[in-house]
Amino acid sequence: METGIYDDIVIGSGAGGSAAAYRLALAGRRVLLLEKGHELPRDGSTLDIGRVVHQGEFKSKEPWFDGNGRRFVPEEYFNLGGKTKWYGAALLRFGEHEFQADTGHQCLPWPIVYEDLAPYYDEVERLLGVRRFEIEPDLRGIVQGLQRRDPDWEARPLPMGLSEEILRHPDEARHFDGFASVLNMKSDAECSLLDRVRALPNLTILTGHHVQTLIGAEQKPARIAAVMDQNGRVFRARMVLLAAGALHSPRLLQRYFEAAGLARRLPGYRLIGRHLKLHLLTAMLAFSARRQNDLLRKTTLLLSRRFPHSSVQPLGFDGELIGTLLPGFLPRRFATALGQRAYGFFLQTEDGSSTDNRVIAAGGRVADSHPQLDFSDTRLPAARGEHKRLVHTLQRQLFGLGYLSFVKRIGLAGTAHACGTLVAGNDPSTSVVDANGRVHGLENLYVVDGSVLPRSSRENPALTIYAWALRVAQRLTTLEHDHEDTVTQRDTIRT
Repeated sequence: METGIYDDIVIGSGAGGSAAAYRLALAGRRVLLLEKGHELPRDGSTLDIGRVVHQGEFKSKEPWFDGNGRRFVPEEYFNLGGKTKWYGAALLRFGEHEFQADTGHQCLPWPIVYEDLAPYYDEVERLLGVRRFEIEPDLRGIVQGLQRRDPDWEARPLPMGLSEEILRHPDEARHFDGFASVLNMKSDAECSLLDRVRALPNLTILTGHHVQTLIGAEQKPARIAAVMDQNGRVFRARMVLLAAGALHSPRLLQRYFEAAGLARRLPGYRLIGRHLKLHLLTAMLAFSARRQNDLLRKTTLLLSRRFPHSSVQPLGFDGELIGTLLPGFLPRRFATALGQRAYGFFLQTEDGSSTDNRVIAAGGRVADSHPQLDFSDTRLPAARGEHKRLVHTLQRQLFGLGYLSFVKRIGLAGTAHACGTLVAGNDPSTSVVDANGRVHGLENLYVVDGSVLPRSSRENPALTIYAWALRVAQRLTTLEHDHEDTVTQRDTIRT
């Protein structure tokens, strides 16, 4: 079954897909946004700790294999707005130096520099209403105590995509980190971008459409003519933009290269799915004899020159939520009391790039229909070493302040910051996507999600994905406009 022809098809509605659809729709192009999942309910269930955390009601159930052939389920979300509905809303820019190579840490260079992305950072910060909140008393005491013991700690206000009204809604303020807002208190891709343009007649948003196949033009496999969903519906467009996420976009591209006979013709094929980056992540719960009363908590970023590829930010978890995360054998009353005396922290270190850390589409070397996620930090010794030192240092210093902390390393299933599987670069033999987001060797296929990021920074990648997608979409409309002007001028001369 075929539908009409669009100017652009955007596959996926997370940070990259929504930003690209927003910009393309504003330019007057006929845009089709296809999302695998559906819109989230507004009945309060997305703030329910039991349903969200313990039952995992809204997470993907798709099984994968790890590098050793063991089955697991990554913490992915398929819904309108993608992972941005569930993220912690920390929206930080990458540093200028984080667009450059760092060979000692196994970090690849970007094909662009910070200045190329700066105006799009500016724009998306306005669109998302990024703001900073005043540090609260309990956290202020912790930060000041750490700085007295270790002057290398630098505290910065944490830029957040949260409404300034959220402090008047305690239930939302306590449950925004890892939960989907009911009252649009969090600046996610749906409410901050798609809602601005969804009424435009040239934008079509279809949920519940899982794109499974890219279809090449007849006798011209370098051009994508259409996409097909799980029900066999075919959608045609002049341009196609992949925004399914770093775990899913490479699967679509790998299957297309193999089906279209491009695997041997284009050098970028061997890099599809490789250079997977997840950040090295550890959650830390620090318990004190004193009750912790901060509401928002996630207000301050900690950096240290001793750990140049790492950052520490508080978790936006209140005592009630922390209590439910404690071992189930503890009496609930005791667990709640403990949770009310705890502060949570999120420690992250930029992982380098290894071609052996990768995503493999179903049909790869694992003899099963499930895809594979092969990642090990043993391939990244510099990042692994720095992260261990960071964890041990913070634990020791917090103990000196009277906090007994326990840590849990975020495992392979923690894919919130996944990126790097279709890395951007200038050389088609060492990258998959060029500096404008176009897949090397293909005429009209662009990538606007986190899979293009050659580096993941020491901070959360969401803002950079938004900015990259705005830049790609803007340049796409400009290039198309310039091409149309050239054709018009040529026809005028001929006439």
